[in-house]
Amino acid sequence: MTEDTVPGRLFGQARRIPQRPAYHEKVNGQWKATSWAEYGVQVRKAGKALIALGVEKGSSVAILGSNRPEWVIMAQGAMAIGAVPAGIYISSPPEEIAFKINHAEASIILVESAEQLERVKKAQAEAPNLKHLVLFRGSVSSEDSLSWDDFLKKGDEVKDVAFDQRLASLKGEDLATLIYTSGTTGNPKAVMLSHRNISWTSSIAPQITPLDENDACISYLPLSHIAEQMFSLHCPATVGAQVYFAESREKLLENMKEIQPTLFFGVPRVWEKMHSKLAAGLGQATGIKGALVKWARGVAGQMHALSFEGREAGPWLAWQYRFANKLFTKIKTKRLGLGRSRYLISGAAPLGKDVLEFFATLDMPILEVYGQSEDTGPTSFNRPGKTRFGTVGPPIPGVEVKIAEDGEILVKGQNVFMGYYKNPEATAETLKDGWLYSGDLGHLDEDGFLHITGRKKDIIINAAGKNIAPKDIEAGLKSHFLVNEAVLVGDRQPYCVALLTLDEEAAVEYAAEHHLKVEDLPKNDALIANIQETVDEVNSKNARVAGVKKFRILERPFSVETGELTPTLKVKRNVVQKSFESVINELYASGKAPPGNG
Repeated sequence: MTEDTVPGRLFGQARRIPQRPAYHEKVNGQWKATSWAEYGVQVRKAGKALIALGVEKGSSVAILGSNRPEWVIMAQGAMAIGAVPAGIYISSPPEEIAFKINHAEASIILVESAEQLERVKKAQAEAPNLKHLVLFRGSVSSEDSLSWDDFLKKGDEVKDVAFDQRLASLKGEDLATLIYTSGTTGNPKAVMLSHRNISWTSSIAPQITPLDENDACISYLPLSHIAEQMFSLHCPATVGAQVYFAESREKLLENMKEIQPTLFFGVPRVWEKMHSKLAAGLGQATGIKGALVKWARGVAGQMHALSFEGREAGPWLAWQYRFANKLFTKIKTKRLGLGRSRYLISGAAPLGKDVLEFFATLDMPILEVYGQSEDTGPTSFNRPGKTRFGTVGPPIPGVEVKIAEDGEILVKGQNVFMGYYKNPEATAETLKDGWLYSGDLGHLDEDGFLHITGRKKDIIINAAGKNIAPKDIEAGLKSHFLVNEAVLVGDRQPYCVALLTLDEEAAVEYAAEHHLKVEDLPKNDALIANIQETVDEVNSKNARVAGVKKFRILERPFSVETGELTPTLKVKRNVVQKSFESVINELYASGKAPPGNG
């Protein structure tokens, strides 16, 4: 009997709904659909081409590129023949590219552009197994690379039966893919996910948020990340949903307005930027319009407070909600491209409770998911009828969660990974008796909702030996409409200080409104005093030992290019502290801690 796998499901969709759209891409200014039948043909051709190039079962295939059909076709083709795709973030420097290619022992790599090809060539000297360089469509091949079409033609010499035999031989315990961690310290680790890990998890997800072939999502976050793979590869193959490939991050909002996806997954920074824009716009509504907006938001807030608990609204509230919904639909459709949205999801990092509550009052309840690559994406999920802001929901069906004596969250289930590739020491530290030691701290409340209180490695131990969790403090600081990122510092120090960056778009608007230069904002007394009010409010909600005694508005934002952010926009705390070591030293130089901008 053939085992149930995601590549097998893809071909099942090609038989079940052959003419329905599988994915869409922008071609000459128009969205072009590719059917499930054609998608199946493309994946088969890619798999056969890999066989022709000598890729064996268990061999790795590296992929370096942005969200394009070729990425998912190559990944699905590789998995279908028992090979192992290994995604590489497009922001990776040559030395990291070399490490991953060499570590995965990839014999072939798919790259998007000539610029990326040059970085791969620089890395090739350190990756002796790498033999074939393949380019995305539209890139001109050279003597030492294959165009996408020439690559696919290589499969013409391979019979279909060879591909079918490889597909039929897949086992649930076989290695399916490598997900490289962001590498916040040292070299990144490669998470080994099996076919069973992926197929089981992608079957559970649609049970939580039911999807079918009429649903559509937009692919824009890095495909090297497990969350984006779930939404762009695995879940669509499982239920037949459609994927739109965004033209770029910069054109995301424009694309969303054209597509109006029914499901949208965003990392916290995406939701925070939307929050800033909407809050600023709604704040300008006055008079009758302002009163109407306030009333409608109150109705939506009440409505969703009931729905989160699985309760129905009474006739009067339901009538008001139907009336108010016309306003919300206009906002969602015109401003965000979410007029058809059924499920809005946030993950990869914590999202502030105030942001979640704000969107709920606009009839856009965001469901927060918690997990990591090591458990194929989800551990717990705030889902329809069972949502509680300030938590990350109950564990997903089939997954067991318990809390260790030191507060660490432990996870067990069929989604828990096989281990780290070529790293038995790290595997032994993380996998113990079938339990995944997450590295996160938290607790389960009496109703089974999981609360995240911090990351073990992020805990600050001050000079007095007191433990301080920065998560909620930083989230509070980021509630200020101008603050983009906040990093709390205080390890082995007498008090805590904070490094803040400004939201670039909001800063431009603020500077124009107050007749200031953007570059002068970090030292503007009025702005510093304004942010100090938020700092004081945050301090009032926390123990005195965790209070922010000084802060500094930095003169530039954190970025992936400068190394302070991972490709999924998580802050690399250790890199930030190294990059701004002189600023931190200045904040502590005076000893005593007055309020203000240090």
